[in-house]
Amino acid sequence: MAEVKRDILLESGTNEIEIMEFTIDGNLYGINVAKVREILISAPVKSMPHVHKAVEGIFKPRDTVITVVDLPCYLSGSSSPRNEKDIFIITNFNKMHVAFRVHTVVGISRISWTDIHKPDTTVSSGTDGVTTGIAQCGSDLVTILDFEKIVAEIAPETSIQVSSISRLGPRNRNEAPIYIAEDSILLSRMLEESLTRAGYTNLHMFQNGQEAWHAISEIRNHPRLSSQIAILITDIEMPQMDGHRLTKLVKDDPILNIIPVVIFSSLITPEMHIKGKELGADEQLAKPDILHLVGVIDHLLAIKGGVR
Repeated sequence: MAEVKRDILLESGTNEIEIMEFTIDGNLYGINVAKVREILISAPVKSMPHVHKAVEGIFKPRDTVITVVDLPCYLSGSSSPRNEKDIFIITNFNKMHVAFRVHTVVGISRISWTDIHKPDTTVSSGTDGVTTGIAQCGSDLVTILDFEKIVAEIAPETSIQVSSISRLGPRNRNEAPIYIAEDSILLSRMLEESLTRAGYTNLHMFQNGQEAWHAISEIRNHPRLSSQIAILITDIEMPQMDGHRLTKLVKDDPILNIIPVVIFSSLITPEMHIKGKELGADEQLAKPDILHLVGVIDHLLAIKGGVR
């Protein structure tokens, strides 16, 4: 099957997303097309010893070794029959390529992030859930899976390493107000803990871009705006309002555009970097490099003469 052709514009900052819909055991799931490199008919996989039970092994299309995750097994917790007509969705995020086995690919829908809602705790199970949102695609409800969390559970070293902050050595306390928009409960907690360890103690956490924008709008006319918000850090993929739309709203505003915006996302590919730059992002960093993020915050606050 062919490489997925991504129209990265989806005009910048329009708060739209393209969802690739696929099925597992007759249930409808989705993944952001921006994460998909290509889709292939399943191929023979070489098993590997001492791996997570959902890791089938590896295969090598076009001289690239790619890990294969049995998504039906991961979701059900038990092995299931594999069919030669199964599909491999080859993903690209966090600077990694991973193949996910699914049963069928249905198609692609373009929707607004406002049509994606965060599941309640009966579905998401707090930090343990892998459902990042429920999308209304036409007449269908599609469960959007948190692929970063799936990979982080299988290979924890691919996620944010809070303990790495210790490499920075002793650091001064810094009370510059930092706004952070991150919808993943797990990553939000890890970000907050990491930045607190790095000395940043005035953190304002928001579950999506809409919540962050509402809070920023409330302080827009404060006479000392920089005392209320020194930096905005935002993910890209978030229900209700994505990080690109949030960046555009901030940078298009003649008062708010002085706020440095850092996009911290698993989707920082060369194409997405172009999109973020067009929107006015000051920095764009790929997860999970938390040390790089701390360095960028240090640098931006030094330029601004941040509140201490």
